[in-house]
Amino acid sequence: MTISAFSRYRAEWYSGPTAARRDILAGMVGTFALIPEVIAFSFVAGIDPEVGLFASFVIGIVIAFAGGRPAMISGAAGSVALVAAALVHAHGLQYLLVATILAGMLQIAFGLAKLDVLMRFVSRSVHAGFVNALAILIFSAQVPQMVGVSWQAYAMIAGGLAIIYLVPRISSAIPSPLICIVVLTAIAMWFPMPLKTVGDLGRLPDSLPSFGFPDVPLSWDTLRIVAPYALAMAAVGLLESMMTANVVDELTETRSSKARECTGLGLANVAAGAFGGIAGCGMIGQTVGNVRYGGTGRLSTMVAGVFLLVVMVPLRPWVAQVPVAALVAIMIMVSISTFSWGSLRDLARHPKMSSVVMLATVVVTVATHDLSLGVGVGVLLSGVFFAWKVTRLMDVAVDYDAASDTRIYRVTGQVFFASADIFADTFDLREEAKHVRIDLTGAHLWDVTAVGVLDDVVGKLRRHGVAVEVVGLNRASEVLVDRHAPLMRDLAG
Repeated sequence: MTISAFSRYRAEWYSGPTAARRDILAGMVGTFALIPEVIAFSFVAGIDPEVGLFASFVIGIVIAFAGGRPAMISGAAGSVALVAAALVHAHGLQYLLVATILAGMLQIAFGLAKLDVLMRFVSRSVHAGFVNALAILIFSAQVPQMVGVSWQAYAMIAGGLAIIYLVPRISSAIPSPLICIVVLTAIAMWFPMPLKTVGDLGRLPDSLPSFGFPDVPLSWDTLRIVAPYALAMAAVGLLESMMTANVVDELTETRSSKARECTGLGLANVAAGAFGGIAGCGMIGQTVGNVRYGGTGRLSTMVAGVFLLVVMVPLRPWVAQVPVAALVAIMIMVSISTFSWGSLRDLARHPKMSSVVMLATVVVTVATHDLSLGVGVGVLLSGVFFAWKVTRLMDVAVDYDAASDTRIYRVTGQVFFASADIFADTFDLREEAKHVRIDLTGAHLWDVTAVGVLDDVVGKLRRHGVAVEVVGLNRASEVLVDRHAPLMRDLAG
């Protein structure tokens, strides 16, 4: 690590007492926002809550040091749990731990190979759809906690929201969500009422995690069983973490190392599996909340992990008394702040294709509760629409020079797999002129499909006795022609 890189890394940990205080408080709030979601996704995965909580503690500590995005909170939740559920139901927890370790190794390899550049194919419309879908999913996850509850629960949620939004107008020294948790917990303890608490969500751990290798046979059969799940978990985890990192980059107006985040997540998941936990990834709701509360450095990430261990064991009786209404109020605020409200206005101003991509990403994600599937559909639609748009930019103008009896085809734009057929259809293969000149000065041949179609057109014209001349090939197009259409070398000029 160079001196400048070391200085930057040190600044990410400590940039002054004020920033450190905000990081600590924001990390503490992030812990309370982490607990209910981790417990909920533990049930989705078919594992005990303590497995998810232990994993979140380990992941939080490791990612704080090894991650590439300061202030980002990662834990055992999200689509990874959905992937893990099938493996747990079919083969049990021990096989899940092996898959977790293998997924971490794959993510390390992904980061070292710097394959994070693939995120460049995620358009702004997909990004907006991802953020909006996350906001909707965060809110919908709170709905079960607001159905069939007492009027006191609704009153506590309303009171919590009032505290969260009104306290910052008086003072921002302490994050308002933390005040919300303390105040509502005190009220619930002093004035007993029918309220669901964190203790009602599931069994909290009463001991520290221990290191050990999963109890499974080391054989090819084991690898055959866990490999597909490990690959899916690695891919889903990387996608959610990269999208979350992009969100934080925009919120903080800073840049992060996505390759390092991939490697750091891999190390964290290997450690999580070794300590009996499930794989995790970046958690958009908790991360956005952490940034909103003032967390900007790695200290906030580490505090979220360390404080999780503190509240899990020594403060377990107190944490169990925290009313779920307080957590619901916090997550509603996170949902509202996460949603890109400007994207609704942009629906009327942006091109229809961009709006369709954004809406498709939201609809698929919300319908399937699978962020990776929603983003995948969005990226696919973006690629299809882009190819269609570029195809429309290609044009072929046809002229005839009677003096030399030459038909001239002037091609402009991009010729590739999507526009190759349109390019070919513009030629009259029953050409009556004795000469044909194909002018590619304003065009570019992108792939073997384009070269193949050009070669096919030239060949058919020549078989009909037409003299063909190809001019204006740029250097890149010439290379493709030389490699994939050697019969045209004498025609290119």
